[in-house]
Amino acid sequence: MEWLSPENVVAVLTAVLGVLTSAGVLWYERRVPRRKRIGYRVQMDTPIGSGISHGRANLRVGLFDDTPGMADATLVLLRIENDGSQSIADDDYTRRGDLPGLTAEFTGRTVRGIAVTHSPGAGHLMDHFTPADAVQYSGSLIRLPRVPLNRNEHFKLLVLLTGSDVGGPISVSGGIRDGVIVRNTAARPDEKPPLFGRASRIITVALTVCVVVLAGIIVVRDGTPPPMGCARGTLTVTGSTAFRPVVEELRKKYEEECEGSAIVVDTRGSNAGVRALEAEGSKPGAAGSPSLIALSDGPKPPGFRELHGRRVAVSLYSLVVNDTVPVRDLSLDEIRRIYGGGIRNWKEIEGGPDLEILLVSRDANSGTREVFQRRVLGGSELAASSRDCVTKDYPKAPVTRCELDGTDQVLSEVAALDGAIDYTEMRAGEVPAGTHQVSIDGISPSVGTIATSGYPYRETEYAYTYGSPPANSLAAGFLDYLDTYGEEVMRVNGHLPCATPEGMRLCGED
Repeated sequence: MEWLSPENVVAVLTAVLGVLTSAGVLWYERRVPRRKRIGYRVQMDTPIGSGISHGRANLRVGLFDDTPGMADATLVLLRIENDGSQSIADDDYTRRGDLPGLTAEFTGRTVRGIAVTHSPGAGHLMDHFTPADAVQYSGSLIRLPRVPLNRNEHFKLLVLLTGSDVGGPISVSGGIRDGVIVRNTAARPDEKPPLFGRASRIITVALTVCVVVLAGIIVVRDGTPPPMGCARGTLTVTGSTAFRPVVEELRKKYEEECEGSAIVVDTRGSNAGVRALEAEGSKPGAAGSPSLIALSDGPKPPGFRELHGRRVAVSLYSLVVNDTVPVRDLSLDEIRRIYGGGIRNWKEIEGGPDLEILLVSRDANSGTREVFQRRVLGGSELAASSRDCVTKDYPKAPVTRCELDGTDQVLSEVAALDGAIDYTEMRAGEVPAGTHQVSIDGISPSVGTIATSGYPYRETEYAYTYGSPPANSLAAGFLDYLDTYGEEVMRVNGHLPCATPEGMRLCGED
């Protein structure tokens, strides 16, 4: 069963634990009687007599240097507190008659004097320490009256003792109806008792752990259902290098969301991709549509009748020049004259330096090159005349023009060569350091304005399959994913999706 995964088992058990803990708290609150409780704690036990050693030097300093019998004097601050859940009345003390409410014992020491203080806002407690019902002491014992204590109220005894060093046993005894008297952990003199008891803290920690575990499962486990059209298997995407960044990013997302899918991106140019698809689908003995998608900048050449195309996006391209050329705009006529050999030096362009124009171009497999020739030049480029993009192999050639087989190579070469110019896909609008884009007839390439600007260097991107792939195939699933989830990725990388209203109109014109 699919739901019986480790994550679901942990989530269910954690939820059950939380419910049982909550139910236990309710039962405890309703069924278990709340006990009355008096706690006591020793907040100070310190020597003050001259006979007590202090530090490594055995320095003997005391408050009663001249008082006989006080060499071993000590001061103890004893706090008596109601840290239970109910108030304590005077008749809750079980001792009757002349017996005190509570008895404090300082084993091995003799009580010499007592001072009583109370908690802030509890001045009424002092009414119970009257001459008729005062604190009594003899030997090592102090007898306390029956003092009513509301919740969180306390009083303190500052006791002067002799007869022993600090650290001797100190205890408080007595009886409380339906309650207990306990010794608490020592605290600072003005420290308040904990707001919640130990049981409450344990329950709080348990519930917190449950919440954290459930939240962790929610965060770690993506609750978004897999996209429609998820399919298993292996798919190869080839063709346009201009669309490669989009495919790479969507490939990663698709493989993460669709378990069992593997997509290989092997882009070598639009023309090469279309030919590879045709060859794969027409192999002798091939059955059905191969698991292969060919991306093409513009429509396929005529003659490939079995290739079925889907318009995916409007792709934008741009012209890029080396930063030694300060020109920021070229007219369509100037571009055609440059690539036709009519303009050979940048000084022939307004604002251009005295530098030879070096043409760095793509090879014949490039869809970017075909789009440039069809949309911008209106014809073919001059033949290649250089292998290193610097020196003419044919001295009589009108211009220095080289061909490279990848966008990264072209951009890198233009950035390194003074006076160089090339054409390229947008690549998220970024160009390498040392280069800059130029506009055409004052219009810059922009996805946001392509629907109305009339920018000429653009083309519809097609995704081709051999025949129609089965609806449950990885090829069909990835193409649907491209249309449904790829809009933002396409826009960022310089493409306007055909699935958008403005993109639908432009894709339909081509």
